[in-house]
Order: sequence, then C-alpha cells, then structure tokens
Amino acid sequence: MSDFINNFWSVYVAVAVVASIVACALLLWLTARGQAPTGDDNTTGHVWDGDLREANNPMPRWWMGLFVLTIVFGVGYLIAYPGLGAYAGKLGWSTSGEYQKDTRAAELALEPVYARFAAMPTEVLAGDGAAMAIGERLFLNNCAQCHGSDARGSKGFPNLTDTDWLHGGTPDKIIETITKGRIGEMPPMAAAVGTPDDVKNLAQYVLSLSGRATDSLRAGLGKSKFGVCAACHGVGGVGQQAVGAPRLNDDTWLHGFGEDAIVAMINNGKHNVMPPQEGRLSAAQINVLAAYVWGLSNKPAAAAP
Repeated sequence: MSDFINNFWSVYVAVAVVASIVACALLLWLTARGQAPTGDDNTTGHVWDGDLREANNPMPRWWMGLFVLTIVFGVGYLIAYPGLGAYAGKLGWSTSGEYQKDTRAAELALEPVYARFAAMPTEVLAGDGAAMAIGERLFLNNCAQCHGSDARGSKGFPNLTDTDWLHGGTPDKIIETITKGRIGEMPPMAAAVGTPDDVKNLAQYVLSLSGRATDSLRAGLGKSKFGVCAACHGVGGVGQQAVGAPRLNDDTWLHGFGEDAIVAMINNGKHNVMPPQEGRLSAAQINVLAAYVWGLSNKPAAAAP
C-alpha cells in the first residue's frame, strides 16, 4: 500500500476486502436457510415448455463445502499476509523482502565470478572478454536508457565513446561517477550578461572558441561578457572537470549547437541529474561496469598470461 498517495486508499481497500468476505459468508448463510415454497412434488410451480418443472433441491454439499473453504482461505490469507492496509501479516512477507532475498542470492552466486575480477587493474579488466561481456550487459540494463545502447549518447546525455569527459575519464573518476551519481547545474545567466543583444554577442563568442562564429564583430563584442562564464568554464572555454563544466572550445555540443541553442542555455540554464547506482549495483558490479565504460574510449592493456 506504500504506493498510494495517502492512508485513505489503504483503508478503502481494507474495508472493501473485509466487506466482500462478510457479504459472501452472509449470502451463503441466508441461501442455506431460505426455503422456497414448494408443492407436494418438491417443485416451485414454475413450468417451461409444457413439462419442464423447476425443482427445489438443496445445493450439493461438496459445492457448499468449497464455498466455505474459499471464505476460510481468504480470512487465513489476510491474517498471514499483507492485505489489510498497513497490516504486515503474521508471516512478515513483503515484495521488497522477496526482492532483497533474491538479489542477495544472486550476488552470492556471482561472488566467485567477480572475485577474479576484483584483483585486476581496470586497464587489464577492460581487455578481459568474460568481464566485458558482463560489463556490456550491466551497461545495457542500467545505462543505455540515457547514453544509448552504443554509448554514444544524445542531446543532454554525454557520449561515452570519446575522450571528452565532464568529470574526468580515469578509472577512479568513472567509478566515482557511477557510484555517487552526478548533478549538473548551470544557473540562468542572462541577467548577469546584460541585454538580449549582449547574450547573442556572447553566444557568438562561444561559437568562436571552436572556430564556428558566424559574425566576428559580434563575437568580439561578446568576449568581454565571457567573464561571467569563465569562473566555471575556464579562460578560453577550456572547461573544469572539478565542477563538471564542459569545454567550450571543441566540437562537442552536449545540449545542442548553434546560436539559438547557446542563447537558450544562457537564458534558461540547465539542471541535469545522473542518479547514483550504489543502491542498485554492488561494488564488484560497478568495478566491472567502470572498466567497460573506460574501455569504450581507451585501449585495454594486454592481460598477463
């Protein structure tokens, strides 16, 4: 019941369940006690097709027994298992408990496999075929939704197959990113830049950093406004991995290319979140996944014989 927005719904479901069981039991009892008026031949007097008469025979005892058993089973189930609002049941069973138990069983079964990988440096692990087969599956199950099945990303989601890293591409940094997640925050900067024309001039200067400016005069005017950006992106737009600020002097455009896209970023800012995976993946899985990601843009070392 934890998925409901408030306690009303859990109480509503509990009342409906109990009322249904009581209603079934009451209907069965009333039906068993009720006696329809019959004649001497045990018929109700209803006749169809001239000779088809309705008899008043009692229901079979086996049928009555099954009906009673279903009611008893329903009551017993609600006592043993969760089904009445916040009541957890006498057995303490829960879907989350089952999930944790199954997850732990799977981890124990895989521990011998991951134990061999634990002692291997990332550079060597990235060249191990068995490890990379596992790493690829981990990536497809946990990362491909954002970064794509080919890891080349899309607008707003970094490409993991190149050497352009927001927070650093060393094995330790990749492990840190996967484990703790990342928050990318660029506040709206239009007010600090100045007028709408100033924003457009700044956009032209940003384009000029990678040789893409279409108006050199406006780019020159925007250079003086870049000071509000340099605090994060560095002088000349070289970026700062310490704060996750991307380079602006290369051909990689994470959130779109062109003056309009840059103006939108300056005016509106951006808030990106990569969720942490430490609650979903074990340390051993993260180690293998990090080696897989590292190997996408680096040449693995040769494994020792």
